[in-house]
Amino acid sequence: MITVDEIKRMLPHRYPMLLVDRVTELVPGERASGLKAVTCNEPWYEGMPDTATEEDYHYPWTVLIESWCHVAGVLVTWDRPNPDVRSGKAMLLGGISDAEFHRPVVPGDVVEHHVRLARQVGETYVFEGESLVGKEIALTIGRLTMTMRPASDLADPPVPDQPVAEPHVPGPSLPDPPVPDPF
Repeated sequence: MITVDEIKRMLPHRYPMLLVDRVTELVPGERASGLKAVTCNEPWYEGMPDTATEEDYHYPWTVLIESWCHVAGVLVTWDRPNPDVRSGKAMLLGGISDAEFHRPVVPGDVVEHHVRLARQVGETYVFEGESLVGKEIALTIGRLTMTMRPASDLADPPVPDQPVAEPHVPGPSLPDPPVPDPF
């Protein structure tokens, strides 16, 4: 079992975006499972009125996917932790396809994410999997692509000194050219 202190040694995410509480299974190069306990004290519920309904408390789908991705991130960085992406490698999401939401997640639910590595080509990874609440599927991911790149490749390139251009002063507007008659 991988606890939150170990997860923080592998991923750069911190409050409020560290979205996995524990990794319960990890088979390097194959699969991982992790848990996320959803509570009403999370930042997306801040300011929720006392009159809010259970529907108002549906966990944001984008945050649920991000939580699933954190388990994938632990699977990728298990053998090479990277808590400071400014000096190491940055984890970049390439895209998601065939994501389906099956049931809302609400405070009090414990989400169990299952991530499987479907393919790896160099530093690019393709995952698939699902998230469950109890025995009910809440989310399925058909394909998620992630890649690792050196953080230095993502830094802003130096901007060379460029001459200052004269400001553009608009001249008189010209009429639109005639439109040819198609007949």
